[in-house]
Amino acid sequence: MQILTPHVYWAQRHGEIYLRVDLSDAKNLDISLQENHTLQFRAQGHGAKGDNEYMFSLEFLEPVRPEVNHKSTQRQVDIKLKKQEERWWDRLTQQQKKPLFLAPDFDRWLDESDAEMELQAKEEKINKISVESRVRTDPYLGLKRGYLFMYNLVQFLGFSWIFVNMTVRLFILGQDSFYDTFHTTADMMYFCQMMAVLEVINPLLGLVKTGFFPAMIQVAGRNVILFVIFGSLEDMQNKPVVFFVFYLWSTIEIFRYPFYMLACISTEWKLLTWLRYSLWIPLYPLGVVAEAVAVIQSLPIFDETRLFSLPLPALLGHSLSFSYTLQLYLVLMFLGLFINFRHLYKQRRRRFRSRKRKVQ
Repeated sequence: MQILTPHVYWAQRHGEIYLRVDLSDAKNLDISLQENHTLQFRAQGHGAKGDNEYMFSLEFLEPVRPEVNHKSTQRQVDIKLKKQEERWWDRLTQQQKKPLFLAPDFDRWLDESDAEMELQAKEEKINKISVESRVRTDPYLGLKRGYLFMYNLVQFLGFSWIFVNMTVRLFILGQDSFYDTFHTTADMMYFCQMMAVLEVINPLLGLVKTGFFPAMIQVAGRNVILFVIFGSLEDMQNKPVVFFVFYLWSTIEIFRYPFYMLACISTEWKLLTWLRYSLWIPLYPLGVVAEAVAVIQSLPIFDETRLFSLPLPALLGHSLSFSYTLQLYLVLMFLGLFINFRHLYKQRRRRFRSRKRKVQ
């Protein structure tokens, strides 16, 4: 039986060397390390030229630790060695010309920058586990998650009822459904928007990690439209703009609230995640435009009725129309659109970046 040289594949990290010997059903393994830098391998098995005795010798570029870990399987022999000094080697062997039987192990191969990122990720994971082990568990965590789950469930059911009611009426009545939207859905919308005040309180109590100001801008803006524009002016309640405002609001929320529901129980549905972080891109600006149309249509009504007008001294006139306040509110509305849109877009980028890293 002649002695042959097997195919050997290698890869490295800053602290380890990995060798994969292409030798199946290996037996009589003899692996030794001489002077901490020369590896001797000898075994019988099935290699590139059939059943034979195979051997090779590798003189490493730098010394390695004397421990040699190896594992033999039906397909190959895996060898792992630790470098004495943790640093990146320019090549594996002392000789500059690579041996013919040696090739990169592309299943394990990383360049130096990728290996540094892998090492950094491992260190961050270890540090995170260490920190989490020192952090005391919150005894009220289950209660908090239960409260948030029920809140999001109630809001989801409320906005789903509004969305389905408006959709069915639109298919049955067509454009005629635009004119009685307020009278058929206002009670449920009042309930949902009063409940939404909790979304401003939750960040202050530390129950959620979302920002206080974006939540306050959205909730306050919607409540001005609902309670001040639609709720206090009967002439506005029969206008088609009510339909578009309510429909856009409910379309956004029937995807947002179930996403948060599943997050409370550490569950994710990828399609729902994509819808939650993508649909708002066209729907949110459209909703603000519909709200702005409602405000503009209400200005002459407030001027005529003098509702919510501010009394003034006789020298300055009788009163200051509430329409001036609403004109200022229009400017703040589009400023709020910019702030909220920027905040939500950053959330979307962070979300899909983290998902991309998990896939990789």
